Amino acid sequence: MHTDVFLAHLNRGESVENGSELHLKMHELSQEALKITVELNGQYHTPEEVRDLFSRLIGKPVDSTFALFPPFYTDCGKNIKIGKNVFINSGCRFQDQGGITIGDGALIGHNAVLATLNHDIDPEKRGNMHPAPITIGKNVWIGANATIVPGVEIGDGSIIAAGAVVTQNVPANVIAGGVPAKVIKKIELSRE
Repeated sequence: MHTDVFLAHLNRGESVENGSELHLKMHELSQEALKITVELNGQYHTPEEVRDLFSRLIGKPVDSTFALFPPFYTDCGKNIKIGKNVFINSGCRFQDQGGITIGDGALIGHNAVLATLNHDIDPEKRGNMHPAPITIGKNVWIGANATIVPGVEIGDGSIIAAGAVVTQNVPANVIAGGVPAKVIKKIELSRE
């Protein structure tokens, strides 16, 4: 199965049945991602080398303004879209099969987890997976140890507090925190 066919299936929100051809493709992509992340995380790399390795991991070039501090972990990589001026701090884990889009100017704090797959609720079908995308808007700041679950959209300019578990959409220009995350306050924008 070609990677584009696999990603198109997931991006339509269609489930992956345990043991299916799609499930086998998922495992194949995981092995490729593991090889690249071991290379990325195993020794020092210049910022340019980090961008090159990350571009290999996601299967498309990242902008010259992209920065990442390893280690970084993913079990796919091929369904990540990154804007300009994005910074990902160390220890982040992206489960991107369902799709992760990160807008321009976003900052992702230490050890953030972005997970786009859920397993089936039915114990007899627990191995089946259900994808849903995560979309992070422009100029979003995600604090350290935050977790974003499948299907969540975070609006432009918002802040996700450290340790938050985001289980529902967050509007633009707010601070959200807690478990589960709730809007704490609106961000008052300066008018210059």
